[in-house]
Amino acid sequence: MGITSKLSPLPVDDAEILKQLPEAELLALLTAVAHITDDLEVLDDRLYPNLLTLREPQSGYTEEQQALARDIVMRGLRKFRDEQKGVPARPSLERLRTIMQFVAGEPVSERYVPLLLEELALDGDQLRAPQWNKSSIAPDRDFSAIIIGAGMSGIAAAHRLRQAGVPVTILEKNDDVGGTWLENKYPGCRVDIQNHMYSYSFAQRHDWPFFFSPRQVLHEYFRNCAEEFGLLPIINFKTEVESAVWDEDAQQWVVTSINAAGTRRVDRANILVSAVGQLNRPNYPDIAGIDSFAGDSFHSATWNFNIDLTGKKVAVIGTGASACQFIPQVAKQAGELFVFQRTTPWMIPAPRYQETVPNGFNWMLSHVPFYAEWYRFSMFWRGAEGMLPAATVDPDYPPTEKSVGLMNEMMRQMLIEWTNALTEGDEVLRAQLTPNYPPLSKRFVVDDGSFALSLRQPHVSLVTDKIERIEATGIRTTDGQLREVDVIIYGTGFKASQFLTPMKVTGRNKTDLHEQWSGDARAYLGVVIPNFPNFFCLYGPNTNIVANGSIIYFSECEVYYLVECAKMLLESNLGSLDPLLSVHDEYNERIDAANRLRTWGFSSVSSWYKNANGRSAQNWPFSVLEFWEQTRVPETSDYKLVSQ
Repeated sequence: MGITSKLSPLPVDDAEILKQLPEAELLALLTAVAHITDDLEVLDDRLYPNLLTLREPQSGYTEEQQALARDIVMRGLRKFRDEQKGVPARPSLERLRTIMQFVAGEPVSERYVPLLLEELALDGDQLRAPQWNKSSIAPDRDFSAIIIGAGMSGIAAAHRLRQAGVPVTILEKNDDVGGTWLENKYPGCRVDIQNHMYSYSFAQRHDWPFFFSPRQVLHEYFRNCAEEFGLLPIINFKTEVESAVWDEDAQQWVVTSINAAGTRRVDRANILVSAVGQLNRPNYPDIAGIDSFAGDSFHSATWNFNIDLTGKKVAVIGTGASACQFIPQVAKQAGELFVFQRTTPWMIPAPRYQETVPNGFNWMLSHVPFYAEWYRFSMFWRGAEGMLPAATVDPDYPPTEKSVGLMNEMMRQMLIEWTNALTEGDEVLRAQLTPNYPPLSKRFVVDDGSFALSLRQPHVSLVTDKIERIEATGIRTTDGQLREVDVIIYGTGFKASQFLTPMKVTGRNKTDLHEQWSGDARAYLGVVIPNFPNFFCLYGPNTNIVANGSIIYFSECEVYYLVECAKMLLESNLGSLDPLLSVHDEYNERIDAANRLRTWGFSSVSSWYKNANGRSAQNWPFSVLEFWEQTRVPETSDYKLVSQ
């Protein structure tokens, strides 16, 4: 599998195109045909999408509309093929905006257009790739970067820095690339953002086997990216960073790491990038007697495949996103399964969640120019604002622990209908799976019904009584009942708020990063931190997304900003930069105020979205446009600048 897919010509025989057409996504195909034929009349008013049905299959088109769309598409493709004029020159900005508004189903503001043009990538990677190179602005300067982590963000950062001519060293604690998609191997593990969106804008593939890929497919994708970008030779595997210390005199980071053989190494670089993510340290619950269990136990992030669950009594603690993926798989093996639930998740329906991509869908991606780009654009637009309005607190509603606004209540009713349909005839399970907090207050579960249906099996029990303690033979709840089990599986998530642990990072004036944070991680733009010059966090504080966007998109924005900061260092002959404390504090005050006006900030429900201080150190509360705008160009006035 290559990460860059080349198009094949349309066949001469119309029958082959007609054969594949029923499985194509018509809205994206219409816009692609309008683009390649330079004929905006293809965008028939009768096919203008309805915003209320845009997320439904085929954008909510009726059978009559689908037949009309296929007829228009077929005529357009036939014209494009037979006239043999090739792909036309890039449409004018006005015409592109017309096409954008058609696929969006609503007006597109001028403010959004630059971002959308970049995301659409009609010129390939030109708009997001570095527009500078070290060889032209500072050819004689010794300047390099160290990246900690070879997961999704680390690969992106290394690729972009190397495109800009900056030498890179990568230190990776695992034996392969991929980060979370390498480490999490539990049964049923898969992404909850459609893969045509959950992938690099600069490394698209047209042959995803699933709409939502299993972890092994994603790991293969990131591995192939690392290979094709030429990154494998610069990655030091099985090498865990112990400490990073800023050398003020040399204006460099000194990074000490240790490999699997116990050998320490010391690296120096001008720039240090943390690409370790938020979800990489398993969290075990604070339950009395957790070490007293005599059977087998493990966390989902470190799944023990040597333990055969066949016919055994198994307990799963937790019903978060990971647990809801592996519980249906465990239910297929276990003789008896107890699922211990503290807080039920909201389940968002995704009927295609485990479906393979139809042949016709992929055929169109690989034969119709710009179909892939417009299809990705359609998903991007739907997620740009996404569910953010539904996550916004309306003080006049008034907000409660039931819902925080009219749109939030409408979403709640829709999700309850989905739960009711899955639990029909089982009132007890229905009550257990109906959350008592506003939707989007904590991470939702993307669901095709598998989780609820697995709980309806006679050998599976959902336990909502609070766990009192774990004993040698099983788990005792507060009602006094002991459920004896052979195996305990912890589906209890990660220590998301404990950023960069267990590394010791020491900045200017011997400032310890974890002491500065004091358990409450903050950064300017989620990327840079006062007192830590030339230090950049990817997927850092307040860059997690809940209701809109893709985390890969956010990482690409952060990497773009990092590369522009490197340019500023080189172009202005600077030794270091770090944000002014006043700028940092003002920014975080704005973030905190906005988070308090989102469901996850308003609700008291327990969630990894909040740290031990009750503050959301994870989530981004604004639109994707705002993040893109603020990570375009580093402002010198935001920084303390030190000459080389």
